[in-house]
Amino acid sequence: MAIVETVIGLILIVLVSNLINHYFKWLPVSLVQILLGTIIALIFNLKIDLDANWFLLLFIAPLLYNDGRRFPRKELWKLKGPIFNNAILLVFLTMLVGGFLIAQLIPSMPLPVGIALAAVLAPTDPIAVHSISKQVRLPENVLHLVSGESLINDASGLIGFKYAIAIVITGYFSLFQAVGDFFYVSIIGAIAGLLLMGLVILIIEWLIIKDFNDVVFNTVLQVSIPFIIYLVTEKYLHASGVIAVVVAGVFFASQRNNFISVQPEINLVTERTWDIIAYLLNGTMFTILGVELPFAMQGAIKSDRVDTFRAFLLIGAVWLILLIIRVCWTFVYQLFDRQKTKMLVRLKIALISGLSGVRGAITMAGVLTIPLTIASGSPFPERSLVLFLAAGVIILSMLMAILVLPFLAGKSLAIQTRGANTELDAAELESDEEQSAIAEEQIPILTKSQAKLYILKNAVRSLEEQRRQQNQLAVYQLILEYQYLIKKLEISEEDQPNEASIITDELKLNRVAIKGQQKELKRLYQSNQIQQNIFQYYQKRLEHQLKEIDHGVALPHFGLLFSLKRMILSFDRHFKVKHDAQQGKKFMAQIRLAERALAKTAIKTLSEYLRDPAVNEKKFNREAIYHLIIRYRTLIEKQKNQASSDPTAFQQQMKSLRLKSINVQRLSLQFLIEQGYLDHRAAMQLRQYINHEENLLLRVDPV
Repeated sequence: MAIVETVIGLILIVLVSNLINHYFKWLPVSLVQILLGTIIALIFNLKIDLDANWFLLLFIAPLLYNDGRRFPRKELWKLKGPIFNNAILLVFLTMLVGGFLIAQLIPSMPLPVGIALAAVLAPTDPIAVHSISKQVRLPENVLHLVSGESLINDASGLIGFKYAIAIVITGYFSLFQAVGDFFYVSIIGAIAGLLLMGLVILIIEWLIIKDFNDVVFNTVLQVSIPFIIYLVTEKYLHASGVIAVVVAGVFFASQRNNFISVQPEINLVTERTWDIIAYLLNGTMFTILGVELPFAMQGAIKSDRVDTFRAFLLIGAVWLILLIIRVCWTFVYQLFDRQKTKMLVRLKIALISGLSGVRGAITMAGVLTIPLTIASGSPFPERSLVLFLAAGVIILSMLMAILVLPFLAGKSLAIQTRGANTELDAAELESDEEQSAIAEEQIPILTKSQAKLYILKNAVRSLEEQRRQQNQLAVYQLILEYQYLIKKLEISEEDQPNEASIITDELKLNRVAIKGQQKELKRLYQSNQIQQNIFQYYQKRLEHQLKEIDHGVALPHFGLLFSLKRMILSFDRHFKVKHDAQQGKKFMAQIRLAERALAKTAIKTLSEYLRDPAVNEKKFNREAIYHLIIRYRTLIEKQKNQASSDPTAFQQQMKSLRLKSINVQRLSLQFLIEQGYLDHRAAMQLRQYINHEENLLLRVDPV
């Protein structure tokens, strides 16, 4: 019962702290939570028996995973050099130099203990950084750098802390073993996160293919991912679970676009669920930190070796040592930058980076694992002082960030506003032909699937009308996504599901198109337009597709496996271009030629086949024909735009087209409701579906 009461009390403190923050926005909510936790601990003599292992599992793992899946991947790649340097080299520099200076500052503290304290204080806390960034307008590159390194530096800091503690306990240290252990836990942790997340993505895609769209099941599955990955990596692989969940989060974010558009409701509910989890865990974590502060400070204040006033001065001195090391590192690092920046500007950026490196939960979780005694049975040297200094530096780093950063950062972060979206006129949608077509069918009440089909087909028509030379790729890409949904709905509407004509027709037409592509591929090779390795690659790919068709497997054009196949070819192209520029250009030109020629041949072959008098075109499902044509047109447009494409412009086009198509869906639904073709429940469900898609689009930025 005590545990339940404690949990309820912590949740109430989180709610009260956010209420206080609503009226005092200048004060970070994390500091309010620490303060309230401390007050409650002092008044009610509350103490939480904190085990670092479950603290990392229940709090750090899900929060870092959530950070990883939401971190801007383009910025992570763009700043990969500074991020990895800060996350690894700076951590070890802080550990060694900072540890030495701390040991010199406090003579009673052995050098290994000083190194352990510096190591556990080296990692920056992403949760605290984001809490501060909500109040302070940090330059965007600084925020991404600090957030990015904080996703990775936990492992290096905790490993350094672990070995420093081991030296204190046993008096033994092996550099070779420490380096090997670091690389093992880091590399195996990253691989484990990648593979386990890949398995989860395959499960999600399999559920999509099987049309298992249970919202609660899928939400619970996605929310449980970081806990499972962390446990498997830590318990069975003895690697870094922290790195595993971060890598898993980033990898999931890179693949989510493969299925996000076909699961709008599931993804929206999942995002909302993660909001609730992050809200509670983040607040509870800092509240627990506040509850632990009196215990952490009690031993240091009662100690005879260090008086209370000097102990508080030591907090400032330790924080200043860490700040100076970080500022100097950032300033020196900028000297190697090719950009011509004034020295004062570089110093300002270095100070902002130093002050933004806020310490938080990882530091507190680490110091609380310090044992009470060493191997000889003697008390761990200066344990109470280490706890006191670590807790004090956490709070001081937050206070200095919120007090000093506004003067340095100012208004350097520009506020971006989203432009107005032009809406289609209702008259464009509700044409006389469409209204009469529905009237002729004389269907008094449409089923939910029938109404959804009508809505999606109208969205596809509107996209075709908006197709221009400069946005063809975005239009075809979006039509392809809607066609996938339309195909699924039409299969579900088949009178005989076991003989679904759409799948049968698509497989038959695919076989015709691939046969034509094989002939074109031979022609390209025999006319010396493509080299042998390109010919062999596409020959094997087409043969493999024919085998899949013979086994009744519709060709997937989204998902992890499809992305991996594309990735292998991309790496091959990149390698050739990088190591042989002239040969690389020729190789890329032949690849683009082959892709375009095969796609054009597929369309031409299908057209000739359907025009054949011996073939009754009307027997084929029109959606199956249209789906194939759009798919090949998309491939052609991708090759046209590959050399000169602007990813940002493309994503903006996609977002604009999605918003317009959502508006068309809403107008279509309104027409069905006004004409009496839908009952109240189906209309409400469809309106909710459209709202889910719109909310998800506005919530998730294109990347």
